[in-house]
Formats: sequence, structure tokens, C-alpha cells
Amino acid sequence: MEIELITVGKTGIGFVKEGIAEYAGRLRHYIPFSMTELPDVRKGKNLTVEQQKKAEGDAILSRVSTSDFVILLDEKGKEYTSMEFAAYIEKQMASGKKRTVFVVGGPYGFSPEVYARANAKLSLSRMTFNHEMVRMFFVEQIYRAMTILRDEPYHHE
Repeated sequence: MEIELITVGKTGIGFVKEGIAEYAGRLRHYIPFSMTELPDVRKGKNLTVEQQKKAEGDAILSRVSTSDFVILLDEKGKEYTSMEFAAYIEKQMASGKKRTVFVVGGPYGFSPEVYARANAKLSLSRMTFNHEMVRMFFVEQIYRAMTILRDEPYHHE
């Protein structure tokens, strides 16, 4: 199985970029992983929130194939402990799906079309995080899940 993380907008915070690079590098030793940063549609355009969500949604959907299992990182999604998330990833790997795509939306969330296409929703916390930092937290959690599944000493419980 391959994992792709699709995000809206670039990561501009230096230490966040470094953290993502660190954990993405570690993660690639376990599973094929890629990250796609879609252009920020807000720049230079006078769009309403709904127009922005629609434009971002169109860009997201253009990157997803019909065979992909799509999971939105969404505040209304299911919450997992790290151990539960590792079990969820293991189940995805055993399912025979070729690619699982996680999506971090823009600052206003997802369009109705993206919600309709999603197979699942996942919440990292009930707290609100900067959408750039969510990327780093999430890549670390995928890495953590892989170490849990391999019974490596990274995670302590």
C-alpha cells in the first residue's frame, strides 16, 4: 500500500518543513509515502469562502483516483489513540487497497464534493491546530504507527 498526504497550500514555516522532512524520511523506510502540496487558491483572487472551498475541492479531487481510499483530516472525524491508529493503518494495509490518500484541507475546510468522495474522516484532536502544523503532526503519527506495528521502541505505552 502507498500513502499520500495531499495538502492545500505550501508549508511556509521553517521548523514545520524540517519536521515534515524528518518524519517523511523516516517513514519512507517502512512504506511508500508521498506528499502533494496543492496551490493556495486565495492568492490574488477575490473569492468567497464557498468559492475558495470549491476551487480547493476541485484541485483535491483531480489528484484522487476512483480506486483510492480517501481519508479527510477533519475536526468532525473519528479520534484514535496512537495504538488505535496503528491498528487502523494495519487494517488499511491488509485490505488490498493500492493507495490510501489522507487530505488536509484549507483554512475553511472541504467542499461538499470532497466530503461526498471521502471514505472516512479522521480527527487528530478536538483542539484546533494551524493547518501547516497538522501536516507535521500527522506525518509523525504515520511514522509512529509504523514503529508500533513493527514493535520498535519509538512509542512508549
